[in-house]
Amino acid sequence: MNESEAASRSVSGSGDHSDVRAAREAVWKECVRRCAVEETAALAQLYDESSAVVYAVAIRMLGNEADAEEVTLDTYTQIWRTASGYDPERGSVSAWLVTIARSRAIDRLRTRTARTHREDPLDSGAEPRDTSADPEESSILSQRRRQVLAALEQLPAEQRRALELAYFAGCRTASWPSAWGSRWAR
Repeated sequence: MNESEAASRSVSGSGDHSDVRAAREAVWKECVRRCAVEETAALAQLYDESSAVVYAVAIRMLGNEADAEEVTLDTYTQIWRTASGYDPERGSVSAWLVTIARSRAIDRLRTRTARTHREDPLDSGAEPRDTSADPEESSILSQRRRQVLAALEQLPAEQRRALELAYFAGCRTASWPSAWGSRWAR
C-alpha cells in the first residue's frame, strides 16, 4: 500500500473532522505530485476524489450543468498540464483546485456573455414596420397639407418666412415682429 492509499483509507475512518481534512489533503497532494511526473492513474484518483468539490464551485457560479461539467474537465486538464507548478507553500491542494475551477468558470461566463451578445436574436419589436399611410390617412394628410399651404399664402412674405423658419428649421426668436400682434407672441 502506497502513501496516498494509506491516507485515503484514513479519510474514510472515524476521527476528528480536521483529521479527515488533513488526510484528504495529503492524498490530494500526493496525487498532484504524481500528476507532475505524468502518472495518469494519479489524475484519475484526484478526479474521483475531488471532482465533486470542483463541480460544486462551477455549478454555483454558472448555474448550468453542461457548462459546469465542461469547466470541471477544463480544470483537470489544467491540473494535468500545470501540476509541476503547484507550490504547497502557497496554499492547500483544495484551495488550488477551487482557484483553478473559479478561474475557468469566470472564463466561461465571459465567453457565454460575449456569445450571447453576438447571438441575440432581433427583438420582434425591432422588426421593420410598414410606415406608409393607408389610403384614408393619405387623403386626410393631403387635405391638411393643402389647407396649411393656402393659409400660408394669405400671410405677408415676412410672416410666412418666419413661420417656415420656426417650423421647418427650428429657429426661434425672443422678439417677434410687432406687426404680428399679441396673438403670435409667445
